Amino acid sequence: MRSDDNRGSSPAGFKPAVFIPAELPEHGGPVQSAALDSQVSASSPRPSAFQRVVDELFGWFKTLVSAAVYATIIVTFGFQVARVDGESMTPTLEDHDRLIVNKLVYQWTEPKVGDVVMHYWPEDPNKTFVKRIVAAEGDTIRSDAGKVYRNEVLMDDSFIPPQYRMQDTWGPVVVRRGYYFVLGDHRNNSLDSRAWGEVPKKYILGKIQLRWWPLNQARIFETP
Repeated sequence: MRSDDNRGSSPAGFKPAVFIPAELPEHGGPVQSAALDSQVSASSPRPSAFQRVVDELFGWFKTLVSAAVYATIIVTFGFQVARVDGESMTPTLEDHDRLIVNKLVYQWTEPKVGDVVMHYWPEDPNKTFVKRIVAAEGDTIRSDAGKVYRNEVLMDDSFIPPQYRMQDTWGPVVVRRGYYFVLGDHRNNSLDSRAWGEVPKKYILGKIQLRWWPLNQARIFETP
């Protein structure tokens, strides 16, 4: 006989326990859904170690591609890293200095006298030079024994040491519309507008904004 068999007589005063089932939600409510969810979760296989590595590598690949696209956009339309080759801008810039060229600034403003700029060489646009603008369109520029006059006003070149000066006389030159006259700061060792004339504005790539290398000589360039 099973111990829970209640057939037959019951002892006096004994009332059998009555179990009332809890009310279940209709149409497979939360309780049933939870059970199904747990079954689905339990039956879903975990990604293998190989799959995790593939996913991580793919994530890194997407990041690198995005960085390359952003870098291309920045270099094309915003800023460019450049290196000085030569000594024509000494003492302002030294050979092998690393620079940041601001290519955006002249989209909204005009190049100014005193700006140090990177530009295409008028005789060969495949080459680029770094020079200082000393005269803009409409200006008259000349030199008398190494002293440069812009519109008959002596230009301040006190930042150029005596050993970098040149006792040359040339001009006057009236700068054409849409052009700029440029010189190297190392006046006796520079190929510039004295040799190949003015630079058209469309050849000016941007303004030298920052020298970031060598680190101990880092400098932000502002128009004097």
